[in-house]
Amino acid sequence: SNLYQLNKEVLIKAKNKPLILHPGPINRGVEITTELADGEQSVVLQQVENGVAIRMAVIYLLASHIKR
Repeated sequence: SNLYQLNKEVLIKAKNKPLILHPGPINRGVEITTELADGEQSVVLQQVENGVAIRMAVIYLLASHIKR
């Protein structure tokens, strides 16, 4: 169903040029088209990379405060 899909037609209706975000993994063709996921407005890969770094930092901080 394209009712909830982010695609070119939806993006045309948006004001300005919005960034495309998704925490991953993307279900291509269902949630978002490949064209948009890989397009110039997509920052999905950066979002995923930053999310991994943040989770690693949180785990490190939590683990370093465990009393032995």
